[in-house]
Amino acid sequence: MVAKRWSVFVFSVLLGFGGLAKGEPGFEPLVSGDDPSQFDLIGIGPETIRIADGVVMISGKKNGYFATKKSYKNYTLKFDWMYERPEGLAKGAVFQGNSGLLVHITGPHKVWPKCTEVQLFNPDAGNIFAIQGATFKGKKDPVAQKQAIKPAGEWNSEEVTCRDGVITCKINDIEVAKGSGADPDSGTIGWQSEGSKIQFRKIEIKVIE
Repeated sequence: MVAKRWSVFVFSVLLGFGGLAKGEPGFEPLVSGDDPSQFDLIGIGPETIRIADGVVMISGKKNGYFATKKSYKNYTLKFDWMYERPEGLAKGAVFQGNSGLLVHITGPHKVWPKCTEVQLFNPDAGNIFAIQGATFKGKKDPVAQKQAIKPAGEWNSEEVTCRDGVITCKINDIEVAKGSGADPDSGTIGWQSEGSKIQFRKIEIKVIE
């Protein structure tokens, strides 16, 4: 009986710390193993991207992105991101780290592709806009952004929902931007290397019917 209670206790502790916890029901991980070739690498190679224990580490140089090989239309995407805090960054200074989430990538892969970008430039994280000939009409909430974004060196959680051209972004459970009219409204998904050391983890997706 004592052994049984001890097993239950150990399981509960591990679950509490995430050791045995699985992702949210309905979500599928987009990172499997440590081989970067599971993604399409555009403009970057092994000198820029490394994957270990489900964490994708980007050096920021060269400019480019890693992208899913599969296309998606209606879905909720979740991931955590964290910039490496530069040595000597003064307390309260505005960190200028840059990256971005690219959704609905269509046409040939290039730096940069036709898509809608969900900004990860640190002071403007969560803002949504179209690039390279895509279209999208969105609006951000600067007050919510300031409240939501954690300082460099801390993990931020992001949730992006795409449905029939409507895109919503939440950072740390706070909605920071939303818009509609995304064209294209489907495609592959990418994460940028754009000059700053950044890490991504817990990348998972739930397809919406």
